[in-house]
Amino acid sequence: MQIRNFETFLAIADFGGFHGAAQHLNVTQTAVSARIKALEETLGTQLFSRGPGGTRLTASGRQFRPYAEQMLRTWSNVRVELSGQYKNRLSLRLGTQLSIWDPLLVDVAIWLETELGKLPMTLNYDHSMNMHEAVCQQLVDIAITNDAPVGTRFGVVELPPEKLLLVSDKASDFEDGDFPLFMNLELGAQYQAQLQDILPERSQQHIFLGNAMMGLRYLTKRGGIGYFPVNMLEEPLSKGELYLVRRAPEIVLSCYAVHLPENPARAQIKEVLSGFVQLR
Repeated sequence: MQIRNFETFLAIADFGGFHGAAQHLNVTQTAVSARIKALEETLGTQLFSRGPGGTRLTASGRQFRPYAEQMLRTWSNVRVELSGQYKNRLSLRLGTQLSIWDPLLVDVAIWLETELGKLPMTLNYDHSMNMHEAVCQQLVDIAITNDAPVGTRFGVVELPPEKLLLVSDKASDFEDGDFPLFMNLELGAQYQAQLQDILPERSQQHIFLGNAMMGLRYLTKRGGIGYFPVNMLEEPLSKGELYLVRRAPEIVLSCYAVHLPENPARAQIKEVLSGFVQLR
């Protein structure tokens, strides 16, 4: 079965080689090699390079990995849903385009449980996916994005915009112009355009971090400055771990909940959308 080949591919990537994958999966190394050969022949590309330095993902392998992970998640969801194991769960998949909205997924899950007695089945934290395409392909049922999709196929609910504030590990003033290391979260084109207008080139000694929570932790321990959402800053500001940079401009990002109106789970989607509206 093809899903077994996906599992084997990810095991090799996680355990660093065919031998480690065979031990983890409790199969022979010959079986592991056969599965990868079949997968590579199906895809028409080499997924691993093998040499004295060990087994490594090729460029194609790295590109394929998030798809393999998503396929396994989808397969797991299907098995659980068809088995009827969790009859009081909403069989929905929720995702976000930007890592700053990961906490929102958790909040809406808690809201669904406490207010409606239901839980979403999957919270997707894969930010490498194009969320508009993921909604079209029903890899996710609702996606939180910062750009409204083009065309009329999508259902779009505009949510309040996300406000990001500039913080530092030391008390400072934006107009002084003496900026330390900057944590760039790479939050899309809208973010980068505003950032380019705000920070002069001389200040942009960047550390690129794709995850907002990781970036905030890095900032509090390493030092520097960075733009983060207001809801992530309450605790570190109250504890004196971070300081608002005085007179610094804000960054404001649009926020939309995107779904397909013809999705068979539209009644459940409506419930979840009401949760996003209330929490935002």
